[in-house]
Amino acid sequence: MYGFITLFKKEILRFWKVGFQTVMAPVLTALLYQMIFSHVLSQHVEAYPGVSYTAFLIPGLAMMSMAQNAFANSSSSLIQSKITGNIVFLLLPPISAPAFFGAYLLASIVRGLVVGAGVLLVTAWFGLPLPAQPLWLLAFAVLGCGVLGALGIMAGIWADKFDQLAAFQNFLIMPLTFLSGVFYSINSLPPLWRGVSHLNPVFYMIDGFRYGFFGQADVSPWLSLAVVGGCFVALSAWVMRLIASGYKLRH
Repeated sequence: MYGFITLFKKEILRFWKVGFQTVMAPVLTALLYQMIFSHVLSQHVEAYPGVSYTAFLIPGLAMMSMAQNAFANSSSSLIQSKITGNIVFLLLPPISAPAFFGAYLLASIVRGLVVGAGVLLVTAWFGLPLPAQPLWLLAFAVLGCGVLGALGIMAGIWADKFDQLAAFQNFLIMPLTFLSGVFYSINSLPPLWRGVSHLNPVFYMIDGFRYGFFGQADVSPWLSLAVVGGCFVALSAWVMRLIASGYKLRH
């Protein structure tokens, strides 16, 4: 466990020492989204019965921020280590694949939760109620960050330069998060696009997280939990196999 603990501490310190960029900046971005969209649409949109659009928007922004930052934490750390060459100092010690994976994943989850807590804190004065289902809230927060953290490890292993990682983020992560129901309920979409939204795993993260606050959701929270949990297990198994094989790390 010494390798796991040391690597985990290193990853926590890596993002915490530049907290203004890694934590405060995404919190400020979410606050700007909240101020702009709530000002423009709060009088015209009611996503759930009895829930104002301003309150509806907050959990979606929090989950989106958590997901994006969990991905950014693991992917940026790995690509920086590969490009600078210090990845060799992580590969020489006898750190097992599960320990290597667990340290990066857990650090990504921690960063995502810290950013999410910051977003909820600065936007709570817009009228966010106390969570109706706090255990559901915690489950989707942790699993959602876990899915994107594992995806970030996979992207960091696959990418050989920052351009490739940026393409992964711009053409996959950003569309998945922005088209996942953050700013709207998918029940307001035409049938075709509603069906397409059901193919987006990030939608289930946000819908389940929102259920934790309001006790209302576009789909069953059990379905959302099954999809998010299944994605997490599948991605984790895949990434650990990549690490164990040394794909683009040792070879």
